[in-house]
Amino acid sequence: MTHPATSDRPVRVAVIPGDGIGTEVMEPTLGVLEAVGERHGLTFEWRHHDWSCEYYTRTGRMMPQDGLDRLAEVDQILLGAVGYPGVPDHVSLWGLLIPIRRAFEQYVNLRPVRLLPGIESPLRLREGSSIDFVVVRENNEGEYSEVGGRMYRGSPHELAVQESVFTRRGIERVARYALTLAAERGGTLASATKSNGIIHTMPFWDEVVRETAADFPQVEVRDYHIDALSAMFVLDPGRFDVVVASNLFGDILTDLGAAIIGSIGIAPSANLNPEGVHPSMFEPVHGSAPDIAGQGVANPLGQLWAASMMLDHLGHPDAAAEVVAGIEASLTSGMRTPDLGGTASTTEVAQVVRDHVTGQGAAG
Repeated sequence: MTHPATSDRPVRVAVIPGDGIGTEVMEPTLGVLEAVGERHGLTFEWRHHDWSCEYYTRTGRMMPQDGLDRLAEVDQILLGAVGYPGVPDHVSLWGLLIPIRRAFEQYVNLRPVRLLPGIESPLRLREGSSIDFVVVRENNEGEYSEVGGRMYRGSPHELAVQESVFTRRGIERVARYALTLAAERGGTLASATKSNGIIHTMPFWDEVVRETAADFPQVEVRDYHIDALSAMFVLDPGRFDVVVASNLFGDILTDLGAAIIGSIGIAPSANLNPEGVHPSMFEPVHGSAPDIAGQGVANPLGQLWAASMMLDHLGHPDAAAEVVAGIEASLTSGMRTPDLGGTASTTEVAQVVRDHVTGQGAAG
């Protein structure tokens, strides 16, 4: 469900570049958004925040105490990459991303897995087949729970308990979103499960997905055990259209999905509050890559594709499509960053996308 932005006022976007290459790919992305916005009557009000792991090293927090209140005032959130040497990943995740996802009920994590023109998959694809599906990941509960703890730390009897939390409401709403999307696309839905080995939560997941699917007789639903599903992502990715998965399964599957389309550096992600009651958040899948930060060679396409997903969510699919077409133009032109075998810089690749967008405007 999208909510068209109007020209009555600028779209208020919280911009959180994050760490490392996140700060390098964000600025050219904002330039592309401004260029495509000019063509489609969209203006933006950027609200910049330096919340990051580097911010944590100075303040002891990933964001200020009123951070969520500030984000509640915007229409959308554009996030870069988060991660910094010396700051554990669980600190950054639970201090920034997960609080945002849960406070704003961004219960759908949507990740397209599409092999773009000009990129070769590391897979040997069947003749005539393509990779073009989306993964709908449950984003608020499941295996990423705070329930549990550790006892007898440092002793031979030390133990850790981690509980998964699955609710009927949580499964039903993400399944309904995935089924609606499947009805609009190719009419098939693959549901990730492991009900043969996980005795309580996964049979519950299967039951609720099937009950919800009764409202979508036009959609063919098939359950896949997660191990077999992972294998099929590699052996026959062309069979998939929409995949729905729990928080953990979806997280793993989408990184695998990014790998089979050539590079995790180009994969986007949308954390959606589909009803539009709260802001949604858009980010690339890649990390902050401290090994190449500051060199000007980071791939901006993941951030640009995430920005395109934001435009689509705002109700501007034509503008979103123009950005994706610009991404494809950069790839087919041979203008690529080193991760894709090229020699171009971050700004050079982003400029090709921007030139394509503004060139379409001149042609139109």
